[in-house]
Amino acid sequence: MTDINKHLATLKLAGIAKSLEIRNQFALENQLSYIDFLKLLIEDELTNRQTNSFKHRFQKSKLNTDKTIDSYDFTYQPKLDKKLIRDLAAGQYIQKASNIILMGPPGVGKTHIANALGIEAVKQGYKVLFIHASEVIERLFSAKGDGSYATQLKTMVSADVLIIDELGFKKINLQGVDDFFEVIRQRYEVKPIILTTNRSFEDWGAIFGDQVLASAIIDRLIHHSHVVKITGKSYRTKELAEVKPADN
Repeated sequence: MTDINKHLATLKLAGIAKSLEIRNQFALENQLSYIDFLKLLIEDELTNRQTNSFKHRFQKSKLNTDKTIDSYDFTYQPKLDKKLIRDLAAGQYIQKASNIILMGPPGVGKTHIANALGIEAVKQGYKVLFIHASEVIERLFSAKGDGSYATQLKTMVSADVLIIDELGFKKINLQGVDDFFEVIRQRYEVKPIILTTNRSFEDWGAIFGDQVLASAIIDRLIHHSHVVKITGKSYRTKELAEVKPADN
């Protein structure tokens, strides 16, 4: 068995190595054929690789494990179409390269839903990157100074699903607008973007400081998209109201 484990390590068959002894015992006790025994080992290897792949992709995604579809309180946002969100979670928007724009005031759960959709995409085998809008600009700006611009841009463009969070909280300088547009342009009709914003499209000219570029960005984002407007109350206000005052 020692020699077998060495060979499995050389072949990088960690899944089989982990289950070999227990599968061998099971095969002997149940008089399995060689084919059935081999089938079990192959299934163990596939399961192990899928698990490792999920962990690796989830770690690189920068997603929050706590913000899932099931943990979102739809009862607090009764106007939000729960069926639509669950349909989007099925992932057809990824295959169609359709964007998702989550629009609404602060605190209504835009980031939570975006994160939850990202988790579902990772489960389906896709590579996801969650990044704040300001970080998109900062990363690309810094990358121009150290020569890694092409690498940083490729990271944002190559993700199967790119989640850009909180567009609109900060005004973007003109140089940053050019970089932001480049990300949008290269992903257009190729790979989807999930974007959260607290500002209406009419305000984007002020955010980007250039109405022409703002229009070009909006045009590409909404051409193939699901625009979800959330108009409910802030979850932060809800959580504050639920905090009981400390006893004196």
